Amino acid sequence: MALQVRAVLTSKWLAEAMKVEGKMRVLDTSWYLPKMRRNSKNEFKKRHIMGAAFFDIDQCCDKTSPLDHMLPSEEIFADYVGKLGIERDTHVVVYDASEFGAFSAPRVWWMFRVFGHSSVSMLNGGLRNWLLEGRPVSDQYARPAPTEFKASLNRAWIKTYEEILDNLDTKEFQVLDARPAGRFKGLDPEPRDNTEPGHIPGSISVPFHTFLSPSGHFLPKEKLQALFGQAGVDLSRPICILCGSAVTACHVALAAHECGHPGVSVYDGGWSEWYTRAVPEHVISEGRGKHL
Repeated sequence: MALQVRAVLTSKWLAEAMKVEGKMRVLDTSWYLPKMRRNSKNEFKKRHIMGAAFFDIDQCCDKTSPLDHMLPSEEIFADYVGKLGIERDTHVVVYDASEFGAFSAPRVWWMFRVFGHSSVSMLNGGLRNWLLEGRPVSDQYARPAPTEFKASLNRAWIKTYEEILDNLDTKEFQVLDARPAGRFKGLDPEPRDNTEPGHIPGSISVPFHTFLSPSGHFLPKEKLQALFGQAGVDLSRPICILCGSAVTACHVALAAHECGHPGVSVYDGGWSEWYTRAVPEHVISEGRGKHL
């Protein structure tokens, strides 16, 4: 299969492709915030798309970091992915089981791309719509035969705290924040303890859920472009995206990709790191101090 594939695939396409012999691996990438009290691994064991394997962003990560599920090294990613039976010419299709239709799947889509694997797609509408369409699921799982995967990290697509800090003065790239507007403004609490809401000076609010339809499907290109335009985002300029811990930021990365952007960067530490390290004047909030 060609390495260049569509970033967003329909359930009809996937259902047909699963009937054909080919190098494809479907991954359930479900992950939830702790306060949601959902166990993604247990849910996978009970119900998943037939033939899917489970990708755990809390296992395929830098476990030495104090921050949640930060990107792992090339070696760790390659080892983890190889154990899922994925090779360089495998077409990877990711989905999750969230009620949004997509929550953590774009993060894993972006992870594959940042490690040099462009043959990766997201199932539009996720498991939510797969089930609504009456398509088959299973509680059976056969561990894939391990293979070799080679990863090559594109460091240009990752931004550090120091680079975001420098950008406050240089303004070399636009900073987009994918968290809900209330958290961006500082009016609604953050889901993590000991972290207040607010935003980085000069950043632009582009809530991730606005890129999804009420049915949980990713919006078409024309509507995505309109959303960026309404927010004041210039798609011809460099972009860096953040959220709480770089999960839903990747919705915006996927949306920009669909609009033809050559490759946005993601601030992997996200608001979790910025709030911890930034000086008070670099935390902009309309409700400072009311949530702790």
